[in-house]
Amino acid sequence: MNKPLILVVDDDHKILRLLRTTLTPEFQVVQAERGGDALDVLEKQRPDLVVLDIIMPGMDGLEVLKRLRDASGVPVILLTAKGTDSDKIQGLELGADDYLSKPFNPEELSARVRAVLRRSQAREVPVDGNRLQCGDIVIDLARRTVYVKGKTVVLSRTEWQLLQQLCVNAGRVMLHEDLLTRTWGPEYRDDVQYLRVWISRLRQKLEDHPGEPQYIRTVQGIGYILESGPSTFAAALDSTPLAETT
Repeated sequence: MNKPLILVVDDDHKILRLLRTTLTPEFQVVQAERGGDALDVLEKQRPDLVVLDIIMPGMDGLEVLKRLRDASGVPVILLTAKGTDSDKIQGLELGADDYLSKPFNPEELSARVRAVLRRSQAREVPVDGNRLQCGDIVIDLARRTVYVKGKTVVLSRTEWQLLQQLCVNAGRVMLHEDLLTRTWGPEYRDDVQYLRVWISRLRQKLEDHPGEPQYIRTVQGIGYILESGPSTFAAALDSTPLAETT
């Protein structure tokens, strides 16, 4: 079976060499040193995953990601400078699947590449029927669409998978390690801060007041619970098609 093709993008020759050395035993690897070159490689070679540095001269990684997402759903792992939380959040908002801070552990990079590839190929969570409903949140599995109070909410692939896990276990506390393992894989089971970032992204999209969450509640030191109370929008959901407006 052919090895997955990984595109690594960084303007630092030493980092590129490290990326190639780390990934070559398991994957095919191609490289680019500039954002424009990366977009050309993406169009011509159709890699299975992209490892993308944010800080590059000319077109930076966030701009590359934005243009990439206009045309492709290929999984992307961002390489970020340590402590640049704003870049991480903006990258997640633009559709990145994961991020890794420099300097990074080569073994962790390989593990994250495997995990993201596995998630991108994973089947959906098995459920009965085509729709999950948790209070005012409705997940339409057939259309891969999420609604809150009848309005469409656009989620990234990872946000979708995380919300699915919470919703099929609605009303029950999901432990940090269980959410991390089921959504990202066993390599992530102890990365609680990573989970907090993604929960924050979900709350920004689902909650009227993210600082005072109504749907996704924190159980301090343990995990999260998606409240399964009755929908205030239930009557409309039963009698009319879901709205398509945001």
